[in-house]
Amino acid sequence: MRLNKLSLKDKGIFKEYLHLGEHKLSVYNFANIYIWKKLFDIKWQIIEGSLCVFFSDKVGTFLYLEPLSKEKNPLLLTKAFVELDRANKNSEISRIENIEEARVDFYKSLGFDLRVKSFDYLCKRVDLAVLKGNRFKSKRAAFNYFINHYQPQYGAFLAKYKKDCLKLYRSWMQGRLIQNQDAVYKAMMQDSLISLEVALENFQDLNITGKIVKINQEVSGFTFGFKLNKNTFCILYEIADLSAKGLAQYIFRKFAQEIKEEYVNIMDDSGLENLKKVKLSYHPIQLVPAYIAKRP
Repeated sequence: MRLNKLSLKDKGIFKEYLHLGEHKLSVYNFANIYIWKKLFDIKWQIIEGSLCVFFSDKVGTFLYLEPLSKEKNPLLLTKAFVELDRANKNSEISRIENIEEARVDFYKSLGFDLRVKSFDYLCKRVDLAVLKGNRFKSKRAAFNYFINHYQPQYGAFLAKYKKDCLKLYRSWMQGRLIQNQDAVYKAMMQDSLISLEVALENFQDLNITGKIVKINQEVSGFTFGFKLNKNTFCILYEIADLSAKGLAQYIFRKFAQEIKEEYVNIMDDSGLENLKKVKLSYHPIQLVPAYIAKRP
């Protein structure tokens, strides 16, 4: 079976299939698929009326999402795994990632083994915008410190700020790596930089919304995100100059005040305890699980 290499012109097809249902996981968005094209060989095909998205790297090939269709179809899974096994020297690598909780019973009924891969953190937008109560006391304090000690310029991201944002990310990354020498953390930072480059190169085509903060005419913080569904907005990136106390809380709150959706998905924690701690500090109302399915 011939697979199609992912390109921007495929956005319309993906949108059609992604909108067949309402998804809670942030990966079910074209932008959050396309930005990984420099790290994975991404291909797709319509199999038995379902959109199948294949990710390949030096380790092997897997389905990045569960097949997208109107109806549950066991036959398409059989055909999808034929493609996976053809690509993988070791069939144990063949798997489906990012299955949503509502579909777990379907896969179990077919004999698949499932385990939780990660969780997306889902927050109420009003909580992030207002920072009310003792739960957010430290966040409010950081926000107030920033506005009392700086004169920030907050505005929309424009293409002319691309280089400034990449420069800031590299500086931020170096600061983070001084504090954390973990090899997995370092690899994640590098991967995020590559995906950020793709996002900035294709900003308008991917329908990403972005904001920046300038301090003394220099870009010192930025945040980007996208609408996942009618009720949920996803924060894809948030980077702030580590030397500017309260800047991270400032830009996050300002962005939340502008978002129209009821909920904000602040993505997963990549299995990192320090990132998990930060995300939990915003008191999410739900941890949305993503499952991996393998044959027994």
